[in-house]
Amino acid sequence: MTYVVTENCIACKYTDCVDVCPVDCFHEGPNFLAIDPDECIDCTLCEPECPAEAIFAEDEIPDGQEDFLELNAELAANWPVINEKKDPLPEAEEYDGKEGKRELLKR
Repeated sequence: MTYVVTENCIACKYTDCVDVCPVDCFHEGPNFLAIDPDECIDCTLCEPECPAEAIFAEDEIPDGQEDFLELNAELAANWPVINEKKDPLPEAEEYDGKEGKRELLKR
């Protein structure tokens, strides 16, 4: 099993989760983080660290966001690893909790 970053991370990109990951499975894009499912060891450490509550176990992904499992794998394969906390995006508070952010995802 793996953990998955879902829609609420888009345009927020809090990085509290990367600080606790023991295997450096997070990858950073312009306005989203992705988890490499082949690297994730299901340690559960990242989920409670996410201020946006955007990380879920693959069997607990919210309805309508199941495609984020494949999206995480695709993006992680193309984006660099991130393993240190950074400041969130300037608009993070404004976008945290907003629905319908998929079109904002920058690849």
